[in-house]
Amino acid sequence: MEDSTLFSAALMSLYLITPITILPLQFLSAPYGKHFRPGWGPTIPSPLAWLLMESPTLWLSAFLFPLGRHRRHPLALAAFLLFLLHYLNRTLLFPLLLFLNSKRKGYNPKPFPLLIAAFAFAFNLLNAYLQSRSVSHYSSYPDPIPPWTYARVAVGAFLFFWGMRVNIQSDRALMRLKEEAKGGYKIPRGGWFEVVSCPNYMGEGAEWLGWALVAWSPAALGFFMYTCANLGPRARAHRSWYIEKFGAEYPAKKKAFVPYVY
Repeated sequence: MEDSTLFSAALMSLYLITPITILPLQFLSAPYGKHFRPGWGPTIPSPLAWLLMESPTLWLSAFLFPLGRHRRHPLALAAFLLFLLHYLNRTLLFPLLLFLNSKRKGYNPKPFPLLIAAFAFAFNLLNAYLQSRSVSHYSSYPDPIPPWTYARVAVGAFLFFWGMRVNIQSDRALMRLKEEAKGGYKIPRGGWFEVVSCPNYMGEGAEWLGWALVAWSPAALGFFMYTCANLGPRARAHRSWYIEKFGAEYPAKKKAFVPYVY
């Protein structure tokens, strides 16, 4: 199969799996983290699951990007480096923190179903191929670069870094809270937790919206849409879990994913 045909099929697949993902998640939350439940087959430690299932975004992307005809173009490099930056945190730093916290007394992350990790690994194979080939080879870049393009990239980069900051800070806050609760749960408070149940997911959604503005491609837009299809329902499931567990103590008017909206 020619690479252009493979790329077109991968792009179509990304847009097809978005509705396939969001529909079942309206009724069933993926069984990991606070929603873990038995009956999904063998499990592996959570830090190992995150490391393995996110890894294609690093090694496959690093292999494919240099093969593209735009590999030296500044816009392609900017988009690619932002993509790698997110996944350096998600693939390496985040699992490392989970592992270190798991060694502390009273903190024991729930196991991760191998089946769910395999699905995530397959998606990341698809997405790493699609995004790296899109920005390095199949996207079109203006020459010379017009001022409005610089403005769009600047806005996208600002949104990306803001979202990444919120995502990382919220993840760290949740880890600290879990440690304080000795493996139990407390209501997250402070910062963006005051206006949305899952600011970590909100931040990640903002990252990929910003990245889509930088990359400016159908592949990047499709990834942003898939991110919302995946994280939006999970954020709502988190909100329902908090309300069920803490009752009237949890502010029921707080939205799940987007402040004051969803």
